[in-house]
Amino acid sequence: INSVRKQESGEDDSEMRGWITFTPCSLVFSWLWKNYQYVLAFYFAIQEVNKDSHLLPNLTLGFQVHNAFSSDQFTLWSTLLWLSGKMDPLPNYNCQTQTKSAAVIAGTTSVTYGPFDSMLSDEDQFPSLYQMAPKDSSLIHGMVTLLLHFGWTWVALFISDDLKGEQFLRDLKAELVKNGICVALTEKLPDTKTMYGPSDITFMSRIRVSSANVHILHGEAGSLITVDLAAEFFLTTGKVWIMAAKWDIVMAEMNHMLHSFHGSFSFSPHKGVIPGFQHFLKTVDPSHYPEDFYFPKLWYHLFHCSPVGSLCGKIYNCPENTSFEIVSGVIDMLTMSDSSYFIYNAVYALAHVLHNMLIQKSEMGSSEDTDQHHYSPKLGTSMVKIQFTNSAGDHISLDEKSNQMPHYDIHNAVNFPAGLGLLVKVGEFVSKSSLGQGLVINEEMIEWPIGFTETPRSVCSQSCGSGFWKVPQEGRPVCCFACVFCPEGHISNHTGNAAQCVACPTHEYPNNERTHCLPKVVTFLAYQDTLGMALACTALCLSALTAAVLGVFVRHQHTPIVKANNRALSYILLISLTFCFLCSLLFIGRPNTATCTLQSIAFGLVFTVAVSTVLAKTLTVILAFKVTAPGRRLRWLLVSGAPNYIIPSCSLIQLTLCGVWLGTSPPFVDSDTHSEHGHIIITCNKGSVTAFYCGLGYLGSLALGTFTVAFLARNLPDTFNEAKFLTFSMLVFCSVWLTFLPVHHSTKGKVMVAVEVFSILASSAGLLGCIFVPKCYVILLRPHSFLSHVS
Repeated sequence: INSVRKQESGEDDSEMRGWITFTPCSLVFSWLWKNYQYVLAFYFAIQEVNKDSHLLPNLTLGFQVHNAFSSDQFTLWSTLLWLSGKMDPLPNYNCQTQTKSAAVIAGTTSVTYGPFDSMLSDEDQFPSLYQMAPKDSSLIHGMVTLLLHFGWTWVALFISDDLKGEQFLRDLKAELVKNGICVALTEKLPDTKTMYGPSDITFMSRIRVSSANVHILHGEAGSLITVDLAAEFFLTTGKVWIMAAKWDIVMAEMNHMLHSFHGSFSFSPHKGVIPGFQHFLKTVDPSHYPEDFYFPKLWYHLFHCSPVGSLCGKIYNCPENTSFEIVSGVIDMLTMSDSSYFIYNAVYALAHVLHNMLIQKSEMGSSEDTDQHHYSPKLGTSMVKIQFTNSAGDHISLDEKSNQMPHYDIHNAVNFPAGLGLLVKVGEFVSKSSLGQGLVINEEMIEWPIGFTETPRSVCSQSCGSGFWKVPQEGRPVCCFACVFCPEGHISNHTGNAAQCVACPTHEYPNNERTHCLPKVVTFLAYQDTLGMALACTALCLSALTAAVLGVFVRHQHTPIVKANNRALSYILLISLTFCFLCSLLFIGRPNTATCTLQSIAFGLVFTVAVSTVLAKTLTVILAFKVTAPGRRLRWLLVSGAPNYIIPSCSLIQLTLCGVWLGTSPPFVDSDTHSEHGHIIITCNKGSVTAFYCGLGYLGSLALGTFTVAFLARNLPDTFNEAKFLTFSMLVFCSVWLTFLPVHHSTKGKVMVAVEVFSILASSAGLLGCIFVPKCYVILLRPHSFLSHVS
């Protein structure tokens, strides 16, 4: 700034000017005419400062404007022109006598109005450089929050191929990974401006083959020019773009309905409305700044006419009402861009610093010559200390370490016919402590890209619905997965992707869709069940039949057929078989502690009595024919009734085993939640499995021994074929229980209980039928036959 102090009254009242050198962006491309708003914002800010009676009241700011092309050659030329003051600049020479500038507002140097660049924050390397744009440390945070808001987990990245782009890419990928978002494609944008160059074709082809529907674009001017040129001539639709930094370059050429970036989002630092700026734009024309060579060129470009006093040649003059207010929608000059806002703040920042320095010098009585017409202070570190509130009400500070909360506006690009392109504000993002709390978005205002009628989806794999869980695919990102139906006993009631299925509690079971758990029905082998009723009726009928047979034998107890083979043993066998049939009823109905205890104990004892009775009868037959001959020494065994002692002896052994069982680990009531789907089966747990199989093994050994003895005695001469009947009955008994073992192990729940009951009934019925049915037939239907046998 080379500022100028006004003369006191009575002296020459001509204003003395100070200078701010301003270098806007290049105007070489037609769509960069929008950047002329930077110059107008600069003019407007200078005009406001010079009219402000409280800010620099005795000083007028002067300025120079230089064009900075997007070219190293032209940028160097403009810099030398500024430093030397000559159109044909000479290095190390300064031809300016009174217009030495002390500050530069530029896109890349001094006080910068471009996007924040962390590489320019090195105070040792750039001690006199201050950036107006806030740090974009929360920009990535905001982008990720937007992705999560819409459920976009599959994105493509298009980043400028430079150091800043590399840093942004590293930070972005780290944040994406942290939030479960995957990158489908990463494309580096070359700094090229060759139309239809190989890089452009490659760039657009990569967009078209990308499986992601959401693309993040971030880069500097050179790279984004490539994007704009490619987008203009290689139309792509069906992609949502999220842009930042120099997004206005990409958005400039929205001049047809199906623009590639229609429906895209852009993040820009929040800015308030500058009072009077739109009015200034509506009323300003080239006549206000006749020394500005580019203003008439912009006027001709927009209105195809020459402003009054222009040197553009024989072109008809523009109407009097020509203004930016009636310009085509191709270039929106009335909406303040981010860079224009930063330029406006930069001018005011410089003015506030200069104002404070003058006050300080005045208070300290500085001996500096303040009568000079040109005042060129050294701003030094005063810039970093300046803080003020601009006319829009926004707090402005050049201190990068200030605790300002990052605040971004989110715009939606809308392209209408006839080249009318608008950026509609649809939301805001304020960085807060937790992800997602600072996002405010109005989805009803959003215009989606061509090809979408509702909120687009961008995922590698479609979400797994309820009842499914996602299984990662080997060699692919975590966002790519297969959906697998939840296994038995598990559910997934998530509307999104469930990492795993959740097991239902033991008292519940999953529905067929595996979406929620249902309460299981408590069940058991009840008397009301068809199976339970059938088994109970069978048991009662067989027990009644056995009692009837016993009655027949008691009634005909003096007949030879009843007397044969020990009448008392027949009574004991019939009574034990009756209890065998009745003990099966303990297995039917809701189990309780008493029935569970009695089931195995009663079963073991009554069957031991029955089998031992059969053994005693078999031994009686053997003794009757083997040791009853005269002179046999073992005759006393038969006479003394020794076979009858087998029953209490065998029963005592079984009773001892049962006592040990009850004393160590008795049976108890248990629930089976797995055997039958949707049911909790109340069963009796055997307690000690070892004790159960010891009792069962003892009974099996006794049965096999009895069968062996009976089989050996099958051919003994007997009037009533008693030995054969005993052998056949034990064959049936052993066959039933040998079949029971594998079936018992292969069944669960109520079926297993039914198998136990059926085995009890079948084996008992085998003994009853094989031993006593032939005798009853003879007693009741053929009584004369056994008389003839006896005679």
